[in-house]
Formats: sequence, structure tokens, C-alpha cells
Amino acid sequence: MFTDKIELKDFDKMDPEYKELLGHVLTIQADCEIGGPHLYVETMLPAAPTRLDQLIIARTAAEEIDHFRKVARVAGDIGVDVSFVLSQPNEKRFVDAFRGSITTWEDNSVFGFLIDRIGRYQLEEFYDCSYLPLQRILPDIVTEELGHIEYGYNKTLELILSGDAGKAKAQKAVDYWYVRALDMFGRSGSQRSERYRYWGLKRRTNEQARQDYMKEVGPILTQMGLTIPDPNKGRRFM
Repeated sequence: MFTDKIELKDFDKMDPEYKELLGHVLTIQADCEIGGPHLYVETMLPAAPTRLDQLIIARTAAEEIDHFRKVARVAGDIGVDVSFVLSQPNEKRFVDAFRGSITTWEDNSVFGFLIDRIGRYQLEEFYDCSYLPLQRILPDIVTEELGHIEYGYNKTLELILSGDAGKAKAQKAVDYWYVRALDMFGRSGSQRSERYRYWGLKRRTNEQARQDYMKEVGPILTQMGLTIPDPNKGRRFM
């Protein structure tokens, strides 16, 4: 297991596999950061129920774009150009959850509640990672992601408390996004995941992270009065 801490000046001396894995994970992270705004801004910004909600959606998108900028800078410093993800069609995003578009308020709310939480998990994998320039950008990004999660949770709860119709909409959106959230962790037996761990670029296996997520989210859904969806129904990556 690799335990050294690497600065940018050390990167050129690293094993080719390390370079490839770091470039790959930064590219995917950049795509995920910019993928969210591409999903919801066009339809949800004008459709938000209040001006305050419009402001928060705009601020959230701006923060996600800034997250992309920070990740892109780390990637660019090692010679990896991720600018192509800025104009990449949603259908070509690396992660399924960012393909398509969000067109309903309940989907927008639950996306923040469940999928931005995956974003937090993805970023937490880099805590104490072997590449120090990546580690340094995490605190501000994670703090803002926590705000996105809280907003999504509050808006989902508002729907539930609005009555049976709102609760039904929230449950339908949870049923849709929950399985996509679980798939975002990737395949349980991923060899690439093991190599990330070997090089100190990630802390958990895909399945460990997925199980941690389920243990966190399940009680929250129950407390909200929602049903926890079948974790195996509709999944693509087991």
C-alpha cells in the first residue's frame, strides 16, 4: 500500500499507473461537478416556486461551477485537460445520474438530498489522500456540498409535509434517484477501485462506500415518513 504524500513537483516521478488513475479520477470528478448545473439550471431556475428558491438554485449552480474550476486546475497542473466536459452533452456524462434533465421540483429537491450527498461521499474518498494538491481543495467544496444537501433535504421535507399529494411526489422521486445514487458508487468488485486504494487515492471499496451511504440515508428516509426503495431494483452496477 502506497503511503507517501505527493506534491505537484513529485508528480513526474510517479509510476505511470498512479498518473493515469489520478488523471482519470479528476476527469470524472470535474464532469460530475459541472454535470449537476447542466441537469437543472435551464428548467428549474425559472420554475422555482419562490424568488428565494431561484436565488439558491443560482447560487448552488455557481458553487458547482467553482468546484469544477478548482478540480480542473488540479487536473491541468498535471497535464490533464478536462475542459471538454463543459460542453459535453448530458447523454455522454461519465455517471448515469447526470444524463437527461430535471424537469420537476420534486426531482430537483430529491436530487439535492440524495445525489449531492453522493458528491460528499466522493469527495470524502480524497480525505488524507496521497496527492496533496487534491486534498487541499476539499474543505471549501465539502462545506458547500453540505449546504446543497441540507437545502435538498428541507425542500423534500416541505413536499412531504404539504400533504398526501406532495408526499407521493417525494416518494416517487426518491424511488427514482435512490437506485441511481447506489449505482454511482460503481461495481462492487471493481479492479480500478482496488488500485485507487493501493495508491492512496481512495479510502473505501465501492461496496463499503455504498453500504455506508445506505446506513446513513435509510434512517433519514424512515424519519421523513418515506419508504426505503428496494436497493436491488433497477440497479445497473452490483
